[in-house]
Amino acid sequence: MIIPAHNEERSLPATLAALAAQRDRDFTVLVVDNRSTDATADVVRAFAAANPALDLRLTTEDEKGTGCAADTGMRHAIARGATLLARTDADCLPAPGWTAAARAALATGLELVTGPLRPRTDEFRLKAWERWLLPSVVAVAAWFGKLRPGNRDPSYLGPYMMCPGCNMAITASLYERSGGFPRTAIEHEHEDRTLVNRVRRVSTAYGRARRMRVAGSVRRLRAYGLAGTLAWYADHRYAPDEVDIR
Repeated sequence: MIIPAHNEERSLPATLAALAAQRDRDFTVLVVDNRSTDATADVVRAFAAANPALDLRLTTEDEKGTGCAADTGMRHAIARGATLLARTDADCLPAPGWTAAARAALATGLELVTGPLRPRTDEFRLKAWERWLLPSVVAVAAWFGKLRPGNRDPSYLGPYMMCPGCNMAITASLYERSGGFPRTAIEHEHEDRTLVNRVRRVSTAYGRARRMRVAGSVRRLRAYGLAGTLAWYADHRYAPDEVDIR
């Protein structure tokens, strides 16, 4: 289980608590501290000390970038014998059955799986209309992704599938065969989209698992607004001065 984290001292405890509450506990959590200037690393150490039943570890990546940190975590895990890899983000809450659903989906022969992304309800007091906003943004982004010229190269073996980095599981074999996450910053490239397209060049064994649910942060939506968020995910047509929303 890989969690890239940059200055996430406030959000990370809830994410770690969600992982500690998984019904399938046969996994290791690796937090990749990505040049944090806050107490992110201390939060990980304190949580590990208070929750010894959770195999929680910490490593670092000095080159700032979500892709860099995620790739470092994946390759760190592979080098230590991991054959199944999963990723969520340090501001997300996987449902209690998330790891079990990911493991079950990969056991069917799929090599990359993702699932539904819903809004967190504990960060802000969400209004009724806001509860459908994040799923709608995801749905629009997925629709746009199928039309995006860069996702329609004839060399791809299968159709485009939106796979948010905060809700994904992949075999170590496919991760290495595809080349994995690009070692880039999110303001330069959406690393999850690039990973999917790399996978599409070498495999068609990818799909969705309905029970693999994650609640995602709405802080970017709150900071960018609906139009700005959609434009951000549409090839950075909106580029805010401050990308790292905390």
